[in-house]
Amino acid sequence: MKTTAPTSLTHLIQERLNVALAPTHLELIDNTEQHVKHHRETLHTADHFTVTIVSSKFVGLTLVQRHRLVYNALEDLMNQVIHALSIQAQTPEEFNSDLTTF
Repeated sequence: MKTTAPTSLTHLIQERLNVALAPTHLELIDNTEQHVKHHRETLHTADHFTVTIVSSKFVGLTLVQRHRLVYNALEDLMNQVIHALSIQAQTPEEFNSDLTTF
């Protein structure tokens, strides 16, 4: 997992996603620095993230349903400490297919 977020929040997000979705790939990136100009109160806290998550639990689900699973796993954090979350949610087959197209 790639991350630059504070360790405790990063571990909490990772733990929640691991328990809820059993991902085969999980990458979490802290994008807070890119949003400092419009969100000054977060200068010392991480609250803008991008997550790439690959899980067999996404098979047969629409993009909206996949995102809902991620949001459900992080629900209380979304209401308290995560201001923005960009989600890339794929099935293992989709992820492996993307890797072979390069």
